[in-house]
Amino acid sequence: MKTLESYIDIKNIDKSDWKVYKFEKIAKSIGERVEPTNTELEVYVGLEHLDSDSIHIKRYGKKDDVSGTKLRCYPGDVIFGRRRAYQRKAAIVEFDGFCSAHSLVLRANPDVIDPKLFPFFLHSDTFMHRAIDISVGSLSPTINWGTLKNEEFLLPPKDQQARLAELLWAADEMVETKKYCLDSLKIVESVFIESLIHGHNLSESEKVQSQIGWIPKKWEVRNFEELITINDGAHLTPNYVNAGVPFLRVTDIQESEINLDNVKYISYKEHRELTKRCKPEKGDILYSKNGTIGISKIIDWDWEFSTFVSLALFKIKDKARLDVRFLKVLLDSNHIKKEIYRRAKQGTITNLHLEEIRLFRIPLPPYNEQLSIVELSDCIKKSFSILSENVEASRLVKKSLINQIF
Repeated sequence: MKTLESYIDIKNIDKSDWKVYKFEKIAKSIGERVEPTNTELEVYVGLEHLDSDSIHIKRYGKKDDVSGTKLRCYPGDVIFGRRRAYQRKAAIVEFDGFCSAHSLVLRANPDVIDPKLFPFFLHSDTFMHRAIDISVGSLSPTINWGTLKNEEFLLPPKDQQARLAELLWAADEMVETKKYCLDSLKIVESVFIESLIHGHNLSESEKVQSQIGWIPKKWEVRNFEELITINDGAHLTPNYVNAGVPFLRVTDIQESEINLDNVKYISYKEHRELTKRCKPEKGDILYSKNGTIGISKIIDWDWEFSTFVSLALFKIKDKARLDVRFLKVLLDSNHIKKEIYRRAKQGTITNLHLEEIRLFRIPLPPYNEQLSIVELSDCIKKSFSILSENVEASRLVKKSLINQIF
């Protein structure tokens, strides 16, 4: 099977016969105006619908969502975000519609550049860096067509462009295929525990109705407090010191690893007082219940620490009955998250009270099934991580190819 680079000697492109063109010769700006209240067009694309570093439009708005004069766009045009060009937004239109006036609707001049190559040229560092340089304004830097049209760029002869476009479209297809697989895996991960809870693969005789819906008959349903001791950390902000015992807050558990260089510290004396109320230990779970609620983290380290009230501490009462890893799978599931948000008190800061947590109803499979579920969940997460790295590697290959060409 040929590699992408075998289509053309990408590292040794002879640019001696390339020519310089003003941008107005490469493409023209389509300035046809549209009033959303007076058009039959239904599809609207705002800058928020464009993804950085992508030539594809995957999200849309409706004309009822917007007001004010917009720009008409046609299939084959490219919508380029002229506001905040550093976000690198430029995508191909595949429909009749209209877009934000903070965009430029660009139409390639086929006499100068192959329309299939044009969107990749717009994503090159050569073009994007120039676009950023000529943007004006500090809070929301914007490109003016009057300036952009006079900028000059080096382009290959037309007889080379089709092969270059073929190469870049092959690279883009590789990225998009892997993204599709990743998105599909995200769906699998999101519905994983729900399919187990609701017993989708069981016959009617193997399921039973519970307060959380249909579950396998051999599973139990228990209140949280029957299985888990629940407490929280310091209710008042302690006196921080330069060195002492780590004091964790919600922001400290949001990454996969806790960065001790960024955490706050309290004195050993204050720590000893706090542990009378809440003593975190290895094998417990920290759970955010204030602000950004619903983040869970298994304590898998040995060093001592204290927590703020924003973090609840879950201690399993009988570890032979409930596996902590299975509990985390439940806490991270859509099923539990929906229940969390339903019970949370909305205000300036979202809060989830301990009494509400204690009333959670959770499914409890036999212990050996819990371990099987954890193993399957870990397999999904590992596959997700590998595929995510693969997508990023493919994206970097495509970006490198674009920049080697232009």
